[in-house]
Amino acid sequence: MTATKPKARKKNLSHNIRERLIALLQDDAYGPGAALPSERELMAQFGVGRPVVREAMQHLQVMGMVEIRHGERAKVAEPSIGKMVEHFSGTMRHLLASSSANLEHLKVARFAFEKAMVQEAARMRTASDLDRMRRIIEAQAGAMSDKDSFLSHDRDFHRALAATSGNPIYTALAEAMFGWLADFHSDTVILPGREQLTIDEHIDILDAVEAKNEKRAAKAMHDHLTRANVLYHRTHLN
Repeated sequence: MTATKPKARKKNLSHNIRERLIALLQDDAYGPGAALPSERELMAQFGVGRPVVREAMQHLQVMGMVEIRHGERAKVAEPSIGKMVEHFSGTMRHLLASSSANLEHLKVARFAFEKAMVQEAARMRTASDLDRMRRIIEAQAGAMSDKDSFLSHDRDFHRALAATSGNPIYTALAEAMFGWLADFHSDTVILPGREQLTIDEHIDILDAVEAKNEKRAAKAMHDHLTRANVLYHRTHLN
């Protein structure tokens, strides 16, 4: 029988302690901001050495579950959808860079997500939501000669659509997708001569949302994303 290598044993032990710490964090006694037991107390509680406890805690810090400051006990972090998305964003970018198929999969997922999102916007939008999106479109129309500003307003428009739902998961996922698709998105939105088309498509989407016409809003978003996807293939893959 082959003996388990020391590094493998340590990795498995660290993983086990991390899972036990996650269970500890879910205890009602440890709300956001609460101090966790000291390293020495955790070592005694779990029967492991300091390196294992530290490695497990560092994993939890990367996951956004705890905050660690030098000379202080670790504290439970405030839960955040944004932190959760940020945690796996690096992995997503690596997947996109490693395979063009993954980019296509993400674009398909974005289609489904944004069509559902805009239908939710048509149901939930308020007068202030509409006013905010109108101002964004006006600002974008005035920035057609400034690529960075134009793209910033473009992202703001899609963020505003996501925000109308009042659902923080929509907002966080929308923000993440814009980051993951940044290269694809910029080349299709700001391609010279196509800026006005982007503005017109945003106006069509907003008109449908204002009319509370979910079907029309979904079609307008579908047409908007389809045009961008077709344009990407023409300019990059042919």
